[in-house]
Amino acid sequence: MEAFDYQTEIKPGLFGRALPSLYFYSRFLPIVAWASWQAKRDAYHGREWVESSGNALRSLEGAGVRFQVSGLDHFRGLTTPCVCIADHMSMLETITLPYFMQPIRPITYVIKESLLRYPVFKYVMRSCNPVAVGRVNPRQDLKTVLEQGGQRLASGVSVIIFPQTTRSRVFDPEQMTTIGVKLAKAAGVPALPLALKTDAMENGRIIKELGKINPERTVHFAFAPPLTISGTGREEHQAINAFILEKLDAWGVPRLTS
Repeated sequence: MEAFDYQTEIKPGLFGRALPSLYFYSRFLPIVAWASWQAKRDAYHGREWVESSGNALRSLEGAGVRFQVSGLDHFRGLTTPCVCIADHMSMLETITLPYFMQPIRPITYVIKESLLRYPVFKYVMRSCNPVAVGRVNPRQDLKTVLEQGGQRLASGVSVIIFPQTTRSRVFDPEQMTTIGVKLAKAAGVPALPLALKTDAMENGRIIKELGKINPERTVHFAFAPPLTISGTGREEHQAINAFILEKLDAWGVPRLTS
């Protein structure tokens, strides 16, 4: 049996079982409001981020969502910051990963620039000093990630990047750019592969970040051993994609069909 660093053990109550989406958002939105208020006061830092991320995770568990997390020792054992490279399914990973990773070493994200303009939520995102890209000009995005991502790594902050062009439940390796591998090589730090399955939170129809909660879908985070980038990084990029595909297959996620 696989050993997990974290596995949900609590059982949801009647409200969470009956109306999981309403249960979660009735708790999550006040968490975001509190975090935003703290951030505007410059009082939202690493400890507060972990606290609100943990509260969001427990709200999901209260709605019946189960988490299984493995391989955190690969992150814990690093002696330098890293570039964590993952697939991207939903907003769920963005709000819950800090609970597991930030206590080990400081982290931040590469995010789309528009998140810094969202009402209320923008203050929270700005507080973690992310690298923001426009996703309009790939060449400019690469320059921004190499410059600003390099600065974060030099200051001891690990950078989480989702190189897919968009969130998707079905993983397409062709949509995984090499931007994460290029950042790791340029900064001289390891690349840490992360496979995730977070379709328990669907992408929303009106607000993409906020969708239906599906508690029957278990959330999985699996970290692989870090990779040192050599040469062009092509082999490492392929190894990251292969790890993600292997895990998604094991978790029953359908592959892309032509």
